[in-house]
Amino acid sequence: MQNYKNHLRFNPAHHFVLIPATVTLLIWSIIHYFQSDANCWDNLFWILLTFSLLLLSLITRVYALKNQDRIIRLEMRQRYFELTGSSFSEKEKQLKLSQIIALRFASNEEFLPLVERAIKEKLSNKEIKLAVQNWQGDTMRI
Repeated sequence: MQNYKNHLRFNPAHHFVLIPATVTLLIWSIIHYFQSDANCWDNLFWILLTFSLLLLSLITRVYALKNQDRIIRLEMRQRYFELTGSSFSEKEKQLKLSQIIALRFASNEEFLPLVERAIKEKLSNKEIKLAVQNWQGDTMRI
């Protein structure tokens, strides 16, 4: 069962294989560049290639997270409308995206009061998550 303590997720292939491997290869390429006096262009090519691979893996991760955040924002708009029959736009203007994402974990019973409390008390995303009593897990979050 998901809760505040275990809701963070890691993608083992990304966090524990791809990123460490590309960082290691980049460090190796830089060290090799400074230790070698021949084939300077080949060494620069390896540095550029490994840096590009590292950047590519980080950018794709950011794109996935940004897309997911947009979807969660849409879900919260829909959820608020279903519970109240009115638009979430006025409340949304008073909340940060991180707060809206944290509200995702609240049950329907505590969602509306927690929205009001988050606005009134300017709760951080961590404070919102800690305030959730009936945690609604999001096992599909990346």
